[in-house]
Amino acid sequence: MDDAPLSTLRNIGPAMEAAFAEVGIETVGALRDLGTDAAYARLLRGGHRPHFIGFYVIEMALQGRPWNDCKGDEKAALRSRFDTVKASATDAERDAFETMMDAIGVVER
Repeated sequence: MDDAPLSTLRNIGPAMEAAFAEVGIETVGALRDLGTDAAYARLLRGGHRPHFIGFYVIEMALQGRPWNDCKGDEKAALRSRFDTVKASATDAERDAFETMMDAIGVVER
């Protein structure tokens, strides 16, 4: 199962499978090894827009649960993790942009 395509996981359709392929995650094993947080961060750093539903769909897929099975305290905890991943990926992008701007001589006024 580790070398199975991502589409073999419940909740992972062609669009999500293609997005993961763009960032080098092509098998169930690769996704499991990374886990939800690291895999989602890779999607964000690859230019995909953040969306909480996508984040918890991955978590539910890795657990073999329906995407809409996440509720209550569990959903709140996942939201907190999502916010942390989103912030760290966004900060990394901003740092890279600012480094590039510094390198070409753009200064803050």
